[in-house]
Amino acid sequence: MRTVRGWFRETAGGLPARFWYLWTGTLINRLGSFVLVFLAIYLTQERGFSASQAGLVIGLWGVGGAVGTTIGGTLADRWGRRPTLFTAHLGAATMMLALGLARPLWAVALGALLLGAFAEAARPAFGAMMIDVVPEKDRLRAFSLNYWAINLGFACAAVLAGFAAQAGYLLLFVVDAATTLITAVVIFTRVGETRRAASPVRAGTAAPAGALRTILSDRIYLGFVALNLFAALVFLQHISMLPIAMGDSGLSPATYGSVIALNGVLIVVGQLFVPRLIRGRSRSHVLALASLVTGVGFGLTAFADVAWFYGLTVLIWTVGEMLNSPSNATLIAELSPAELRGRYQGVFSLSWQIAGAAAPILGGVVREHAGNTALWASCAAIGGVMAVAHLVSGPARERRAVALRRAAQSAVPVTTIEPPVPSTAEAAATGPAEPVRAN
Repeated sequence: MRTVRGWFRETAGGLPARFWYLWTGTLINRLGSFVLVFLAIYLTQERGFSASQAGLVIGLWGVGGAVGTTIGGTLADRWGRRPTLFTAHLGAATMMLALGLARPLWAVALGALLLGAFAEAARPAFGAMMIDVVPEKDRLRAFSLNYWAINLGFACAAVLAGFAAQAGYLLLFVVDAATTLITAVVIFTRVGETRRAASPVRAGTAAPAGALRTILSDRIYLGFVALNLFAALVFLQHISMLPIAMGDSGLSPATYGSVIALNGVLIVVGQLFVPRLIRGRSRSHVLALASLVTGVGFGLTAFADVAWFYGLTVLIWTVGEMLNSPSNATLIAELSPAELRGRYQGVFSLSWQIAGAAAPILGGVVREHAGNTALWASCAAIGGVMAVAHLVSGPARERRAVALRRAAQSAVPVTTIEPPVPSTAEAAATGPAEPVRAN
């Protein structure tokens, strides 16, 4: 019992109360996150749209998300985290209902576009707020706990949605809208504004007007974002092409829901232990391994034709996802200057939105013209290339993180700092782990 209590304290103890309100909002929101998981099945089986039309609608969701995350990142820094989150959630709930009631293809496409914009506008503000309220030494476990909440909700939602869809797909849209509204109320009423008051612009620090130029000149961060874009192109095939592939194998929507729920179940069981597993290890090595494992998992989908085999592939790429997420989250936090956190979060989220628009279209084209095997083999190849890229680019990212940390501590502009190149051991030490640890 004492060991269990000690593990619990290390995992969840000492985190700020505002973090737990954010965590609760995440869990509630994800418990109702039905629509995107089943959108491809809804469009093709319930509405009778073709696979290419379904890919277009899901792609427009991603296009809207790209716009929304860009605007949301700017608003989070200028307007504030809390009003941005509340407005985005309110708009997302409204458009969720509108999408569920839409009938013509043009109305469905427009609804998906606007829903993507509102839903994704909340992400940069939420990410910036999480960084604002959690001290640097606790961020790895905080992001892991938040990620755990995301997947606990996702696992429950995937199973429940598969059966709820049998009672009517409109119910999925209604429940999703309701949980989005509840999340907005929790965050707005229980978490105060976390954005720091504007301070005079220091020499060498980007003013708001030059924020975009600052980000575009940050080649190290943009390289990291580019790698995440390729990871997202592979990962998002589980929403677009995987349900279609399982349908071609004669499997029902409920079976897909149960299989994809394994992703959330494994993360719920294992994610609380991942921070301790990767603590003190080189982040570039962890991210490289994550890319390789993810590629293998999706690659094996080419050989799947029964539910248990599809489930096995999901379990494999989920391990890669579990290794990737905490390291990604802490890197974003450490590579983002404090005064530009919202915009940096927005640029990172933009990689997901671009992938959200491109993944279903590219996946559909490859599957239609080159075949199912070629699609999943391409995912495996991308995973291998990304593993090498993370090993090559990792040391530069860690040097950049050290420079920003020193600049923040000394209030000296980062542009004047030329940190020494650390050894391999030093680079590993700059990772997300801290000596004492309590999604």
